[in-house]
Amino acid sequence: MKRFIIHVDMDAFFAAVEQRDRPELRGKPVVVGAPPDRRGVISAASYEARKFGIRSAMPSRTAFQKCPHAVFLPVNFKRYEEVSSQIREIFLKNTPFVQPISLDEAFLDLTHKAVDLEQAIHIAQRIKEDIYKKTKLTCSVGVAPNKFLAKIASDLQKPNGFLVVREEFKQAFLRPLPIRRIWGVGPVTEKFLKGKGFKTIRDLQECSKQELVHRIGSLAQSLYYLAHGEDDSPVQSNRQPKSMSRENTFERDVRDLEVLQGVLADLAVEVAKSLKEEDLKGKTITLKLRYENFETHTRQRTGKQYTDQAKVIQSVGQELLEQLWESKRAIRLIGLGVSHFATPEEEEPLQLQMELFPSPF
Repeated sequence: MKRFIIHVDMDAFFAAVEQRDRPELRGKPVVVGAPPDRRGVISAASYEARKFGIRSAMPSRTAFQKCPHAVFLPVNFKRYEEVSSQIREIFLKNTPFVQPISLDEAFLDLTHKAVDLEQAIHIAQRIKEDIYKKTKLTCSVGVAPNKFLAKIASDLQKPNGFLVVREEFKQAFLRPLPIRRIWGVGPVTEKFLKGKGFKTIRDLQECSKQELVHRIGSLAQSLYYLAHGEDDSPVQSNRQPKSMSRENTFERDVRDLEVLQGVLADLAVEVAKSLKEEDLKGKTITLKLRYENFETHTRQRTGKQYTDQAKVIQSVGQELLEQLWESKRAIRLIGLGVSHFATPEEEEPLQLQMELFPSPF
């Protein structure tokens, strides 16, 4: 059965919300994250700031050096969540099959709503228009037969883009793209593949599966199918989250533990703030790391004492990070969450037990 998948990615979301709410910032380089006078990193940068080479996960001091006249603003997750909720409502009016990736990004499955690709395109265009009407923010949308192609399509025409990849043209669409566009190909894998003579997706397409296995080993299976535009991963919807969590997806993979620790500290503050707003406390703290090859691992600690305190969440998260982090592997995403909610009546000493749960992408 043909599938109709769309990927919606808000353009410079955090910075765009700030520029929308404060008209005097429009057209100016806006940086959202830690101020330049303290240790911390950038969470988002407007397109005006990106022209100076500023990107997410960059140390704030470095961003200031690149653009001293940039406007530095603190992260306002509560506001971004409010806007994200408005966008989510638009998604759910069109399909119940929504897989949020972050506050500003999601996959939608329109297969059951559209009789053909043209109708799926019409729905996707309507979603894009409705988002702008309701929020005055632009987004980039990719329409394709699977998640892999939809994600690439939305990335290629940012900002405010709209790109359709048709089933019959998917291999031609991928052919000229660099191999780093393939899911799981980070800097290390890219260097390895280039050393084997693979620079573009065309190079992979021109090899048989057997030849790829001979030349690159265990990577061959997934790369062969993705290079030909094949991906059957489902859109996984979960409308009733059982945890309070925050994630940060880096534009460029990160190897610096200090940078990860700085981001983790900010995540802990935001998780704690959300817990207090919802009058929730939890006793399971979970750290998630997604590596450059999209392999994802979560490690968690569960105790008898409930908490909503940022210091506790950060402290446990830092310990989990130090134990899970591998210096030779680059990180694409870091997440921190609290779950196992209940009324905070138990006051027994915190007795933690470690559990490791590797999970697929």
